[in-house]
Amino acid sequence: MPEPTKENEVPAPAPAPPPEEPNKDTEAGNAPPKDEEEGSPSIALPPGLGSRALERKDSEWSLGESPATEEQVKQNTNSELSTLFVEKPQTGTVKVGANISFIAKVKAEDLLRKPSVKWFKGKWMDLASKAGKHLQLKETFERQSRVYTFEMQIIKAKENYAGNYRCEVTYKDKFDSCSFDLEVHESTGTTPNIDIRSAFKRREVKQQEEEPEIDVWELLKNANPNEYEKIAFQYGITDLRGMLKRLKRMRRVEKKSAAFAKILDPAYQIDKGGRVRFVVELADPKLEVKWYKNGQEIRPSTKYIFEHKGCERIMFINNCSLTDDSEYYVTAGDEKCSTELFVREPPIMVTKQLEDTNAYCGEKVELECEVSEDDANVKWFKNGEEIIPGPKSRYKVRVEGKKHILIIEGATKADSAEYSVMTTGGQSSAKLTVDLKPLKILTPLTDLTVKLGKEICLKCEISENVTGKWTKNGLPVQESDRLKVVHKGRIHKLVIDSALIEDEGDYVFTPDAYSVTLPAKVHVIDPPKINLDGLDADNTVTVIAGNKLRLEIPITGEPPPKVIWSRADKAITESSGRIRSESYPDSSSLIIDVAEREDSGVYHINLKNEAGEAHASIKVKVVDIPDPPVAPNVTDVGDDWCIMNWEPPAYDGGSPILGYFIERKKKQSSRWMRLNFELCKETTFEPKKMIEGVAYEVRIFAVNAIGISKPSMPSKPFVPLAVTSPPTLLAVDSVTDTTVTMKWRPPDQIGAAGLDGYVLEYCFEGTEEWIVANTDLIDKTKFTITGLPTDAKIFVRVKAVNAAGASEPKYYSQPILVKEIIEPPKIRIPRHLKQTYIRRVGEAVNLVIPFQGKPRPELTWKKDGAEIDKNQINIRNSETDTIIFIRKAERSHSGKYDLQVKVEKFVENAAIDIQIVDRPGPPQLVKIEDVWGENVALSWTPPKDDGNAAITGYTIQKADKKSMEWFTVIEHYHRTNATITELVIGNEYYFRVFAENMCGLSENATMTKESAVIAKDGKVYKNPVYEDFDFTEAPMYTQPLVNTYAIAGYNATLNCSVRGNPKPKITWMKNKVAIVDDPRYRMFSNQGVCTLEIRKPSPYDGGTYCCKAVNDLGTAEVECKLEVKGGLSFCRLLLQGVPPNIIDSYLRDLQSSNPEEY
Repeated sequence: MPEPTKENEVPAPAPAPPPEEPNKDTEAGNAPPKDEEEGSPSIALPPGLGSRALERKDSEWSLGESPATEEQVKQNTNSELSTLFVEKPQTGTVKVGANISFIAKVKAEDLLRKPSVKWFKGKWMDLASKAGKHLQLKETFERQSRVYTFEMQIIKAKENYAGNYRCEVTYKDKFDSCSFDLEVHESTGTTPNIDIRSAFKRREVKQQEEEPEIDVWELLKNANPNEYEKIAFQYGITDLRGMLKRLKRMRRVEKKSAAFAKILDPAYQIDKGGRVRFVVELADPKLEVKWYKNGQEIRPSTKYIFEHKGCERIMFINNCSLTDDSEYYVTAGDEKCSTELFVREPPIMVTKQLEDTNAYCGEKVELECEVSEDDANVKWFKNGEEIIPGPKSRYKVRVEGKKHILIIEGATKADSAEYSVMTTGGQSSAKLTVDLKPLKILTPLTDLTVKLGKEICLKCEISENVTGKWTKNGLPVQESDRLKVVHKGRIHKLVIDSALIEDEGDYVFTPDAYSVTLPAKVHVIDPPKINLDGLDADNTVTVIAGNKLRLEIPITGEPPPKVIWSRADKAITESSGRIRSESYPDSSSLIIDVAEREDSGVYHINLKNEAGEAHASIKVKVVDIPDPPVAPNVTDVGDDWCIMNWEPPAYDGGSPILGYFIERKKKQSSRWMRLNFELCKETTFEPKKMIEGVAYEVRIFAVNAIGISKPSMPSKPFVPLAVTSPPTLLAVDSVTDTTVTMKWRPPDQIGAAGLDGYVLEYCFEGTEEWIVANTDLIDKTKFTITGLPTDAKIFVRVKAVNAAGASEPKYYSQPILVKEIIEPPKIRIPRHLKQTYIRRVGEAVNLVIPFQGKPRPELTWKKDGAEIDKNQINIRNSETDTIIFIRKAERSHSGKYDLQVKVEKFVENAAIDIQIVDRPGPPQLVKIEDVWGENVALSWTPPKDDGNAAITGYTIQKADKKSMEWFTVIEHYHRTNATITELVIGNEYYFRVFAENMCGLSENATMTKESAVIAKDGKVYKNPVYEDFDFTEAPMYTQPLVNTYAIAGYNATLNCSVRGNPKPKITWMKNKVAIVDDPRYRMFSNQGVCTLEIRKPSPYDGGTYCCKAVNDLGTAEVECKLEVKGGLSFCRLLLQGVPPNIIDSYLRDLQSSNPEEY
């Protein structure tokens, strides 16, 4: 039941009135004028949906339609409309800021594809465009039940979301829809003012309509259609749809009828159980009259009575019910007239009022009333807010005929309120008062004194079984692993394991809902203790000289103990000296402001309180940084390195030397650079990466656990310097009759002195005199030795020269013959040019063909055996390759290109095929060979121009002669004839064909000269009948189980696969005993693959395993043997939790199977 709406609020929009079903006059062309149609308040419905498609609910406060009765369901089944919903969205109520979902389900057994679903608010607002943050539309499909589920979810509802909604589902020629309401209430806890008069305005509307000063019909006639809902809400019109339909008919100018002298009124309205009378007057009394309800003829009965009075034809409907709320029409000859009958349901009255009730907390409360009809719609309220019973609600409603009972289980003080019940014809209210029972203290709490580590147990007993709260020093007690709160009936306990000092305090127990408190005090005592866990094993504390030492020692004891520090039987006071002590409740500290070497020694701490004494000794050690080492000595020097050593420092600062840091600097510089970031453990070091020719100095730092010493004195200055390494990769570049050209790579190590140049030397075979080939140093790594005699043999070497001198020479490994060598030509055709090279017209062609040969070869290009026209094709040659370039390719450039490379008498030939392609021309001729039924046979001839490429297919298009819009029928078709099917009968078509090659479709298409007319030959096509295929199948294993060996302690799996329809039930068995709820086994089944996992098997798990599949058509089994390797002893099996009787049985079976091993 919706909440009554305040007068100043804007009402939710009601569903728009449906349009009238078109009558025969409209179909014949006598439609009403356009102005009249535009003025009628109607909305467009899907094709085939009659005026009764919009439903109405069975509620006095809703403009919707009630659920269909059995008679209406039977009529809808026989009508042309198809019901698609198996579950419709229901009216819902939500608070502001809360979420709500509406679900619709559609059965998909007879549907080949997904139906189309739309959600609307009000008349025509499509909610698909409003989806976002506050509105989400979802859809799912359940394959097993074949049901589509469509969900509309409203997130964080607002007040303006309230109103009427509609869901429509469409599939081909089937259509179904339903409407539902959404009510949004304020989320505040204030009690709304329930106006019973506004909730039952329908009963007051009759009086308002009878008052002469307000004419609702005149208001509706003169109002804008957008204000219809507002007027209906203001004047209590619940049947707005019927009134608008009647208003539409009043506005329409009635055409004179040849059969009827007086037609039916536009609408009739009657109370439930009443009698209604329909009257028409005929122009000719001889005409036969038939009455219809929702398209079905009405036969005379006790309910339907027909009378003839002259030209009047009268039909009475007795004892009207909600099923009679329908459309009626009467036919006379070829004409008909229709009307609407609206049946109103009488109000439901409260016959027995609610009574005020008193109850105690925890009791069951029942509020009872009676109404005038059985199973009536009744709503309950608490302080004006509606009570919505449900599975998770504390409120239950029981209906026994006319009796309605509100049940409250376990009443609390919060349930004290004014409860009211509301029907369509009245209301009743009563007050419920819930009080507490008197409380008595049977056993109070007592004060406790416990030792540290013992258990604390506070216990009390009260007269009522109620919960309570424990507090300590005014704060709530939180449960933990150590602190437990126990409540058993009337007894309450607080148990604390291993009492701590912080557990001391004032404890209070307070029963819930009572002002009584039970206090108790807990006192914890503890002897003194000294905690030295933070010190070393020998209780030694190390401090750096000059630093402040604050040694804090944790102590415990209750009450707090007295602390005394001493050294060599001399007490250390808490004065302000350099060495002093400080004491606190939980710790004591020894403080040395500036530590000195003389402060090292043993210090004593003594604790004493009334519970006992404690003593401890602590050793204090004062350490410092080491002295600086002596100046280091440099013993050896290289190009960028040196070797240095030194002596350890005389004093290590009381801590072992951990290592040394080394620094260096240029002699002229004052900035030192550290050479090692990890400590050097030895007294020898080799600095590297120094600049040759620069003087350096080095120094040393000693490091212990305290820190780094001061630096040593610098070493004596030293200068690193060295020549470069030999040149690399000396090789012969070329040889002639009088010259030899050599090339090499620079040295691997040039050094800080740099590289000034190279010297190339040679000597003749059989001599040892080296001749300098270059008088001056050369910078390049290539040089030609000239003036050599032909057929002579020489050795060659090269040196690198810098400021330090010449490097070691690099020799060529063998003698070089001074004589030019002829290299035969060789053409290296790229891989992509070994097959036909294809390019489209207009593209650029750029081919690079490398070759070899010495001396430089001669090149010749030819195309198809003729010389190449250099005005069209560019040829560029170099010593190692030749390039053929065409800026803009044409089809005339296609052909075979021959390349010839010649070195003296040696010749090498190669050929390249170039193909320039373009789009083909259209087919030559397209003809219509034959036309029959909905089919047309076409044929055509291939195009004259194939674009220099093979025709790969054809594309056929069709066009209706009326629109001449072309649509593709077939693509990539290889034949030159085709049959076009599924053409529309009565239409006239033209056809055209495109040719296609590797470049694409032809620019133009060839069209048929004549058209093809698909004539109506009167043939009736009968759909073939196909029998449904039976997919059911008995279980069958497609992959059996396999005998398996497993290792004890490692998981093992057994796998098999089965198929069957319906899906079979899988059962696993071991030794013919079903495996059920055993944690050592896990069973899986996915897509027919069945798996049994045995967790950490033991030899006991060995045996015969069976997988059994069962469905309605049969049973199938498959089995295998599992053997577990690695035996276990009796004790180990017992430790793993195996029962002794099972271990004995297992060992006996194992002994009988292998007697030789036992």
